Amino acid sequence: MFADWDASMAYQASALGDVIGPGRVLDCACGIGTQAIGLALRGHEVVGTDLSPVAAARASQEASQRGVRVLTAAADMRALPFRDGEFDVVLAADNALPHLLTPEDVLAALREMRRVLRPGGRLVLTVRDYDAVLADRPLATSPQVGPGRVVTFQLWHWDGDHYDLEHFQLHEGESWRAEVRRTTYWAITRAELTGLVERAGFDYSEWPLTAYYQPVLRATKG
Repeated sequence: MFADWDASMAYQASALGDVIGPGRVLDCACGIGTQAIGLALRGHEVVGTDLSPVAAARASQEASQRGVRVLTAAADMRALPFRDGEFDVVLAADNALPHLLTPEDVLAALREMRRVLRPGGRLVLTVRDYDAVLADRPLATSPQVGPGRVVTFQLWHWDGDHYDLEHFQLHEGESWRAEVRRTTYWAITRAELTGLVERAGFDYSEWPLTAYYQPVLRATKG
């Protein structure tokens, strides 16, 4: 997925650093650790959770190999296994939240994120720019080559404001080998997400300009 994963970790942590600010961070969609490890390398205390126990375990292992500690656990962001007010920041980056396909599920996750934040704590979300995506409704991405002799592209199958995404990687060998991953997203607009964040009880939300590769929403727990 990354031509240089460590460089991507460093870039993403740097781009998010000013938005996240100081304090103890929960990355509640940590995957294999791209944001969590990058933030830990910048000095943050980071805890990671992910729906996939395999991904969560790998994130912890990858962090250890780079000389930092990221405690991880398998957990659904709609039912976080932490006490009230444990964190200064909750992060859900890299278009993780739109895996939840209904307003009710997104609202449940946002309320859990608010619950585990201390008063004055910060919520940081990053999502695709779905306002632009919905204006165009792309059916595919352009093929990309690399690293090495690997060809990557996506097919998008639309149904209203949801789409099924098929992610293809073609690997060259004696014959070409295809790996396909499939998932579904809700193309949630900025207005829809802002409204749900406010319904979840956050007092202040904004979309600051950042160097991050996706739009960033920041909100505060009063």
